[in-house]
Amino acid sequence: MKKEDIFSLNLHKLIIMDINPHIESSWLEVLKDEFQQPYFIEIKKFLLEDKKKYRVFPPGQLIFNAFNLTPFDKVKIVIIGQDPYHGYGQAHGLCFSVPKGIAKPPSLQNIFKELKEDLNINPPDYGDLTGWARQGVFLLNAILTVRENTPESHRNIGWENFTNAAIKNLSDKKEHLVFMLWGAYAQEKEKLIDNTKHLILKAAHPSPFSANRGFFGCHHFSKANQYLIANSIDPIKWEDLN
Repeated sequence: MKKEDIFSLNLHKLIIMDINPHIESSWLEVLKDEFQQPYFIEIKKFLLEDKKKYRVFPPGQLIFNAFNLTPFDKVKIVIIGQDPYHGYGQAHGLCFSVPKGIAKPPSLQNIFKELKEDLNINPPDYGDLTGWARQGVFLLNAILTVRENTPESHRNIGWENFTNAAIKNLSDKKEHLVFMLWGAYAQEKEKLIDNTKHLILKAAHPSPFSANRGFFGCHHFSKANQYLIANSIDPIKWEDLN
């Protein structure tokens, strides 16, 4: 079977399982080979079976939301989460973010507290970070799906291969990105990043269990903008969430 036929077949399978196969064109060019790897076939098989028994989040059409909102060519900052929120209605394909109308989870509340302390930006009454994504903040969960009320339930089904490829391609093919690695899990991804080309910012996870151990006071938002400006890149308007 021709390579392009295999790709079309995989897209067809994605449609059947209620996953939107569309990925923005620049990401598609970078990651098209990943859709044809054996691990990706296994992801589809797993999700098909899991969906028969459980609710799986985010909704299929939002699994690749981070990729679609932040084209490869537009990425300036990368924030890496672990897996999606597992409560009903919370996950929409952007790490740490929840749709408008959904209560802000504790980690996100702490992110807004640090933003206030760092740049004196008052937090909004909602937790949707789509505005950041549209400006070039790639809000990537390392694992792109989760079973309802069961955190890490889709760990090691193959998503890490896919998202590692995204991180590695960003590191290899772009320059002057900022990678915000919050917590031990995100910091494991440091080995994929060329620190001679990019700025790596590390801090504790914003969870209430660890935020006081180095997330509060990290000033990552201002440090990121300082680095972007120093490299003639437009900074992020962190107050612009719409």
